[in-house]
Amino acid sequence: MPGDLISREALERIIQRAAELQAAERDIGDGLTEQELLALGQDVGIPAPYLKRALLAEQTRSAVAEAHGAAAWLAGPAVVAAERVVAGEARAVDRALTAWMEREESLQVKRRYSDRTTWEPRVGAFASIQRALGAGGKSFALARATEIAAQVSQLEPGFCHVRLLANVRGPRAQRLWAAVGLGVVGAALAGVMPVLGALAPWALVPALATWAAAVAVARRHRAENERIGVALEQVLDRLERGEIRPEHQVAGPRVSALVRLADEIRTLMNPGAPPRG
Repeated sequence: MPGDLISREALERIIQRAAELQAAERDIGDGLTEQELLALGQDVGIPAPYLKRALLAEQTRSAVAEAHGAAAWLAGPAVVAAERVVAGEARAVDRALTAWMEREESLQVKRRYSDRTTWEPRVGAFASIQRALGAGGKSFALARATEIAAQVSQLEPGFCHVRLLANVRGPRAQRLWAAVGLGVVGAALAGVMPVLGALAPWALVPALATWAAAVAVARRHRAENERIGVALEQVLDRLERGEIRPEHQVAGPRVSALVRLADEIRTLMNPGAPPRG
């Protein structure tokens, strides 16, 4: 009906389909030049800055090597990646990203290289309590990775490319070793049950159940990878919308981690109480 709202998912499909129909009316041959693309965007009412950003994103898009093998099938890849073209200068975006990772994602700087910065989960009692309580309603998914890396590259004045990588080899290896342990137990049961007098095929039931549990344990890491991937995309969303800014641009004094943690505990104990300050 005319007054009904169109959902975001439906809107994206409609716009994509409309662009396909518009492009189909033109003879684009093997492709378009940048100027022809901008002209096409003007015809369909897409502002040039948005097309320019989308074009830069396509030009800088890097293919992630697909993981193969039994370990990849069971637990997924060892590295989760996300990338985006955002507005801003590389230095300012890098400072804003560093401040956000330390302040909101429970991470600390691990290494600073000439072309990238890496973080690792913050250590200490306060950080552990903060993550355990889910302070601020956050899941702190990035703190479950072994390492987070960010590479910010200047493309042209006003735009830069941000690539985030989450190294999940540590928790992935733990899951796989747990699955291997269950697999060994299953093999032992398969050998012991006939000796104990169990008749086939019932002798294989405990072993099959243990092997199924081993596969389930390993496969659960894929869900963890998905949560980390979503967290990476959320950081890029905030960068894109300008919600992540350098600390010196954030209004008001910086509140210490201890005060923030005390406020979170106070809110959990008394949900109706406003935060201090």
